[in-house]
Amino acid sequence: MRAVRPTVIAAVTAAALTALSACTAKSEAKNGEAIEVTAADSTCHTSATSVPAGQVTLKIANKGSKATEVEILFPDDRIVSEKENIGPGTKYTLTAEVKAGSYEIACRPGMKGHGVRQKLTVTGGSAAAAHDPKLDKAVAEYRQYAQDQADATVPLARKFADAIKAGDLDAAKKAYAPSRLGWERTEPVAESFGDIDPKTDTRADGLEKGQKWTGWHRLEKALWADEKIGAEEKTLADQLVSDLKDWQRRVGKAEITPTSMANGAKELLDEVATGKVTGEEDRYSHTDLADFEGNVEGARKSYELLEPVAAKNDPALTKELDKQFTALDKVLDGYRSDTTSYGFVSYDKVTEARRKELSDAVNALAEPLSKLAAAVVK
Repeated sequence: MRAVRPTVIAAVTAAALTALSACTAKSEAKNGEAIEVTAADSTCHTSATSVPAGQVTLKIANKGSKATEVEILFPDDRIVSEKENIGPGTKYTLTAEVKAGSYEIACRPGMKGHGVRQKLTVTGGSAAAAHDPKLDKAVAEYRQYAQDQADATVPLARKFADAIKAGDLDAAKKAYAPSRLGWERTEPVAESFGDIDPKTDTRADGLEKGQKWTGWHRLEKALWADEKIGAEEKTLADQLVSDLKDWQRRVGKAEITPTSMANGAKELLDEVATGKVTGEEDRYSHTDLADFEGNVEGARKSYELLEPVAAKNDPALTKELDKQFTALDKVLDGYRSDTTSYGFVSYDKVTEARRKELSDAVNALAEPLSKLAAAVVK
């Protein structure tokens, strides 16, 4: 789950855009030169407005008082690459492969709204990083993986929706977590479209002003917190399936590169750290550990496909990643259960001390995983 994208709500007013337009930049970054991005609560300064095609690096510093998100966007708001949850006073380096064309760099203080935007022109030919046949193969296999996950999700979501429409509370509860697994494994691909995730996976505290709450978590609240299924829930169940079919149809058109795979793997670990470990994601059903496993499985898939190239470029990094994936699996295995439909204990039974153990294992993996993108394009 990510913060809502603005394309699915009412258009931002001209006044609001003016208030958030305080981006400044200069000249063209030379080949291999990073663009410095300084994000604050109402400004987004970038060191260049153009850069040669190929590997593009953003060196991001959050000088504001809120966590921020920085994105490279296509003109239609599809995401080329992004980094969420950059805390106040922290820095992050984002590496992406970008083809020639017109883009925007967006800083989104508080991770909501249209954000502060700066035009970015990428000059020259196509991005040149994916010439290694192993990387081409990795991208092709990951695209098929993402499609397979979407194809498998739709019938599971239909089973969930059918139980809701039948008014079967227990059956709907059992179908909820399994219906989310494919989505959680490939969430960065779904989020790249901008308009699907807000309709399907937004939590109550992620809603923008005027946005109607739809999707899994709205139905989760009805099933566990309200313990009721009404006419509205039955309509929302059908809408969820329709929105997921839209995702399924569009996966084949997603912009996927080796660096987007690597950055996506890191984003999945960030999803675990900021939503699953805290218990905020599935706060009514407490099925967070099922989503946790989906995120980790998706991150591992990206890594495994990129590992042959990363191991050649940075063998020490892949050795550490292998170690930390194994360690995280071991910790997660300690929470498995055969008494639930989703294979894990209810997360409300996990103590704060044990949640810290999970958090520490996630953080130990996330740190080396943040270096994977740079390793595959050396």
